[in-house]
Amino acid sequence: MLGRRWTRPHNHLPLVTLFQCSLFNPGTTHAQRNSFHTTCRSCAPKKPEAISLENFSTDVIRNFSIIAHIDHGKSTLADRLLELTGTIDKKQSGKNEQVLDKLKVERERGITVKAQTASMFEEINGKKHLLNLIDTPGHVDFAWEVSRSLAACQGAILLVDASQGIQAQSISVFHVAKDRGVKIIPVLNKIDLPAAQPERIKAQLESTFGIDPSEALYISAKTGEGVADVLKAIVDRVPPPPEPQDISTNAPLKALLFDSFYDRYRGVISLVSIQHGVLQKGDKIMSCHTRKKYEVMEVGIMYPEETPTTALYPGQVGYVACNMKESSEAHIGDTLHRVGEKVEPLAGFKPTKAMVFAGIFPVDASDFLKLEQSIARLTLTDRSVTVQRESSSALGQGCRLGFLGTLHMDVFRQRLEDEYDANIIVTAPTVPYKVVYKDKEIIISNPTDFPDMADSIGKVKEVQEPIVKASIIFPEEHFGEMMDLCYSHRAEDLNHTFLDAGTGAQTRIMLTCIIPLSEIVTDFFDQLKSRSSGFASFDYEDAGYKQSDLAKMVFLLNSKPVDALALVVHRSQQDLIGRAWVKKLHGVLRRQLFEISIQAAVGKKIISRETLSAVRADVTAGLYGGHYERKMKHLQNQKESKKKMKMVGNVELPQEAFFSILGNKK
Repeated sequence: MLGRRWTRPHNHLPLVTLFQCSLFNPGTTHAQRNSFHTTCRSCAPKKPEAISLENFSTDVIRNFSIIAHIDHGKSTLADRLLELTGTIDKKQSGKNEQVLDKLKVERERGITVKAQTASMFEEINGKKHLLNLIDTPGHVDFAWEVSRSLAACQGAILLVDASQGIQAQSISVFHVAKDRGVKIIPVLNKIDLPAAQPERIKAQLESTFGIDPSEALYISAKTGEGVADVLKAIVDRVPPPPEPQDISTNAPLKALLFDSFYDRYRGVISLVSIQHGVLQKGDKIMSCHTRKKYEVMEVGIMYPEETPTTALYPGQVGYVACNMKESSEAHIGDTLHRVGEKVEPLAGFKPTKAMVFAGIFPVDASDFLKLEQSIARLTLTDRSVTVQRESSSALGQGCRLGFLGTLHMDVFRQRLEDEYDANIIVTAPTVPYKVVYKDKEIIISNPTDFPDMADSIGKVKEVQEPIVKASIIFPEEHFGEMMDLCYSHRAEDLNHTFLDAGTGAQTRIMLTCIIPLSEIVTDFFDQLKSRSSGFASFDYEDAGYKQSDLAKMVFLLNSKPVDALALVVHRSQQDLIGRAWVKKLHGVLRRQLFEISIQAAVGKKIISRETLSAVRADVTAGLYGGHYERKMKHLQNQKESKKKMKMVGNVELPQEAFFSILGNKK
């Protein structure tokens, strides 16, 4: 630049935005320019023109979802449908883009954890149709996502892998859809694989679900074979949304809020299904749940990204931005209506019940407020998580969160770290226990609050733990291993049925049992996959509470309890668990200048003990020559000092020790 006159490019920009301009900094990506929200006219992205949906009456609208077990091809089929309808550009043959798996955790794990909506336009049978697709998760921990998605649908594609057959979650989601009266289209995927056995799988569909085998469609979502038939079946078999009696623009508005997410510039964005009336920009709307009023700033559809429309009409699914600032205002299952109109609220959703609890604490105590805000934003996209503050003497201020399962907990933790750059410690997962007193019952989710049974004799009538009805599907040769696994985890009422009997194929067994939830949240799933060589699938549903012989286990460092490591254990397993955890603590604790005793205690009984020897400093290193009594004098002084240090010493469990212990809870 020396010797040349420098002129400011883009004179209409302040200097602070010059480095955000792509002409000044060619390395800036389009997505980064969007996030900067610069005022540069040559760099700012053009806002898409609003699409008019006025001509799409309810008879040409189809709202459907894709339900299936994990890894049966839901997201790949969604890609092919979006390509076939021209919603996205066609990619290289056989390449899976997973367009609707937008989260980093979904990309890394290869699973869907968040239901995503996408609208498509396609001309079928001489009419242009509006197809609204909701891609749903397949794991049992995200069953609430499936339930909410089906509430906005009239049809569902039941996708089954033609090489693996019906799995445990396939059975679970089928019954959820059936209970909601959703029309089910059976589709057999991956027919291009050499191991595919579509005829055998059709027989499974008939024997397990009572589905007519002639209704099943054969496809390969990877290659696109048969996907056009799926589109036609959606239009022909899925019923349109119910048509309201009053279709005028002035008809009373009823919009079901079934999902939401957060935008840092526009606040809460709500996904809605229009049941009655018309929703358009400028409308003054009100929430039936909070009674708060909002002005609609933007409405649109997911195509597959946010695309504005002139309005949303009955039967359509889209988004609405209305300057909703607080995440708590977007109540899932709420009904939105115009201000001044009296409407009956729509039937919402059955509230979720947390099955697994864990404490989340910041590594740096000063980051607590930032962590709490991050959790509040993240729970906006996952309303099945329950949150309450808690405090620990070892870990400081944190939050106690309730999840639907251990995978749900692990995904939430990863999203906190990926999307909000959180540096956190997650305590061991626990389940809610019911303590029955003479005059009351209380639910305890934190082991620290669990009563000491030795001190509560005469006060506590009984203690109950949550149980679940589990379903395990596996090949016949693993029957013995599965039975042994269930018995070792205190399972009861074991029953089994043969799924493929009479088909001449390899026989699979469905084993059902009643098992304590606390046994599932440890290492049950890992052992299930290990003992079945990865062929077993697992699903469970809540079965209430059952009386059990439970006790609170605490861990002591030099006779001082560490509250963050408290556990609730069954009496039959207390010795095994106590010894395992004490050895684990012995391996991660740093040696001090004094001896440390590590103990596991149930009530007043010590179950296990390990001693961490003291570090010995060489106090004689600086002595040269002289009588040996001179060295002995220094060693004796060191010994006396260590005795005093042990009396006043305070053993601290370092943060990395918590990472080591709680990061591997098995």
